[in-house]
Amino acid sequence: MPDSPAPAQSPGTSRSTSATIPPNILRCLTPVTDGYGVDLRPELSRVGLDEAMMRSAALRVSYRQGSAVIRRALELTGDAHLGLRVGAAQHLTSWGLLGFAQMAADTLREAIETGVRFQNLSGAMVVWSAGPEEVGYVLRAELPDPALDPAVAVFLVEEAFASVVTLTRLSSGEEFTPQSVEFAFPAPRDFGPFTELFRCPVRFDAVGNRLVFPTAWAARPMPGHDRVTYAAVVELLEEQAASRRDQQDLLEVLEISIAQSLPDVPSFVEQARRHASSERTLRRRLAECGTTYEAVVDGVRRERVEQLLRRPELTLRDIARQAGFSDVRALRRAVHRWHGVAPARLRGEAGVQ
Repeated sequence: MPDSPAPAQSPGTSRSTSATIPPNILRCLTPVTDGYGVDLRPELSRVGLDEAMMRSAALRVSYRQGSAVIRRALELTGDAHLGLRVGAAQHLTSWGLLGFAQMAADTLREAIETGVRFQNLSGAMVVWSAGPEEVGYVLRAELPDPALDPAVAVFLVEEAFASVVTLTRLSSGEEFTPQSVEFAFPAPRDFGPFTELFRCPVRFDAVGNRLVFPTAWAARPMPGHDRVTYAAVVELLEEQAASRRDQQDLLEVLEISIAQSLPDVPSFVEQARRHASSERTLRRRLAECGTTYEAVVDGVRRERVEQLLRRPELTLRDIARQAGFSDVRALRRAVHRWHGVAPARLRGEAGVQ
């Protein structure tokens, strides 16, 4: 379709090890696992999240924290398609302020494109893009980390499409049915949960993850459309997005600085000097990001250790030294805190997650 507008594209997703993602998926995950008799609080605590923090509107989590909790939830519930349940359990306010902007949009297409535009504020752990194609209006979901645990990857894509369909039905009509849904992962043994939820042809082992909206539905007016409300909420979202970009830039600069300095770690005082900032100001800016300098250092060290463990020629002593640990015992304690296993066992697995 040569005359079609350009697809709505992702504004970019960072692989920062620090806290940058609203924990919306984890907040929706917890009540679903409660229904299985599974208490996720110990796992949340393991990655540094307690109940008080989870209730904070300012909380941000890292991609790694989110993946670790999801992986554990899959193990504890034994439900290979937990993502479908979590997506289907969401409501119109699950995406926060962004959800209200989408409800006030003129059409379903504008609601979708608003979601893509501000996806980094929604807590999404996939990368969204959308645009018209010959088959209809297509919403695509990609994974930002190709090395992601396959089970977590399936969860994220299932949750993404299930939540879109569920929220579309809640906002625009229960009768909504996608034209088709395609998943890049292999077909499951039981198609039932997919056909029951999506009510349309579902394809697996596809080239990519795509949900096709019928063209007529994409042009359908949103029941709550209101230009004044929409403009006001989008203005707030733009302010939040600008603030988030500043926070992301700070975290990435710090991570690069730490990674380049290993095995030595620049002191907090030194980092403040490098950023022409007072210690108090830098500490406040990190708090606004939902993290601390110690947590940023820990994330960078974890990334480095996981890279080094993939190199069989290195001893644990070599790895400890290159990652800036005082000795092998300190390395072992850190790996156990991150993964719950010893470095030797982690190294022997099929990949370090």
